[in-house]
Formats: sequence, C-alpha cells, structure tokens
Amino acid sequence: MTLYQPFLDYAIAYLQERLPDLQPYPIPEGFESKSAIVGKGNHQNEVLTTSYGYQSAKLRQIRAAHVQGGSSLQVLNFVIFPRLNYDLPFFGADLVTLPGGHLIALDMQPLFRDSPEYQAKYTQPILPIFDSYQPHLPWGGDFPEEASQFFSPAFLWTRPQQNDVVETHVFNAFKDYLREYCDFSDRAVPVTDPEQLQAIKASQLRYLRYRAEKDPARGMFNRFYGSEWTEEYIHGFLFDLERHI
Repeated sequence: MTLYQPFLDYAIAYLQERLPDLQPYPIPEGFESKSAIVGKGNHQNEVLTTSYGYQSAKLRQIRAAHVQGGSSLQVLNFVIFPRLNYDLPFFGADLVTLPGGHLIALDMQPLFRDSPEYQAKYTQPILPIFDSYQPHLPWGGDFPEEASQFFSPAFLWTRPQQNDVVETHVFNAFKDYLREYCDFSDRAVPVTDPEQLQAIKASQLRYLRYRAEKDPARGMFNRFYGSEWTEEYIHGFLFDLERHI
C-alpha cells in the first residue's frame, strides 16, 4: 500500500458517511487511470495516476488525483470545490513525496481572504486545530508570494522527513480539517443575493485559473504522459469550472 492510499480511502469512506447525497462526478474518458514506464534498465518504474470524482448538493466537485511511482514519487491531490451558490471555502490537500522528502499543504482556502466576516466564519474555527499541529508539523519555509493570497491563516505547510510523521500527524490533521469542512458544509445555506453570487463566481474562477496556469504537477505529467493529455487533464478535470458555466 502506498503512503497516501489510507488518506484517500479514509476521505472517500468519511464523505460517504457524512454526505448521504454523495454521487459520482463524471471523469472524462481517458482520465480515470493512466500509466507510463519511466527510467531505464534497473531503474525502470511504472507511474500510475488514478482519478476519483464525487459531488453533492452543496459541493460541485470532490476530486482526487493519486500518483503512484514507487517509494520516491507519491502524490495525492485532494480538492473540494463548493457549488457557486454557497460561500464555502475550498478544501485543499496536496500531499507529495519526492526523493528529498515530503511536501505537505493542507488548507481551507478562502473565497474572500480580506473579509473579517468571512475569516471569522471559516478561519477562526479551525485555527485551534492548526495551532495544535504546529509542534509536530512546523512551517515548511518559502512559499510563492503570489500563491499566498489564496491561502488562509490556518494554512498548514510543512516538510517532514520521516514517513511516520506523515502516517500519524499529517494523517490526523487531514482528518481534522476534512471533518471541520464537512461541518461547515452541513451548516451552509444557499446564497441568493445576486451581487454576492457574482462575487463568489469571480473568486472561484480567479482561483481555478491561477491553479490551472501554475499547476506544479504540469511538468511531471508532461514527462510521463505528454502535453496534450496533461493540458486536457488540468483544464477538463482538475480545474474544470469554466467548462461547466
């Protein structure tokens, strides 16, 4: 079993328990699973990317991309995009293992980062959880300045070296953040004000366009599967909002 398979298994089972209206989200043909052989000779290895998609009444797209490439390459990107008539933040988990160690990013990314009311509603409740993990998962250092506008003060960004830290503290933080997100979703009520609906749509599009343009996995996917598959995967599945509005 790969390092992040338990995260994926837990998330799917937990969402099925918490969201009785959970339904499959359509995954475009050719993206459910994709494999490639990389390296040469004794260093040859298979890289397998599998995709998962769900949706509910309040959550437009719950999706995961799981990359398994042996002990030195494992990735789980797990993201929840709310529907456009809710002011819910995004749930984002980027769990990456490379030869040099682990890169962990976990957050509920706000639609309106500069709004004190929004922060009080969606960030303040999770700050105690964030604080509780700081002794075990310290700040991971430099992060792109342009990306910081999309993250909350409860952004958990860390670079653990040991697998057991990922299997314990990171896994527990992932569970706690996901639980809180489901609690937020349970309480969320539809937005009806036209001006606020427009602001939600604009904020979602701004975030998705940025992520699609700057996706750090683009180079990796290009190497494994080619640019045509990669661009369609990014725009047609990972960040597909513009295809559906």
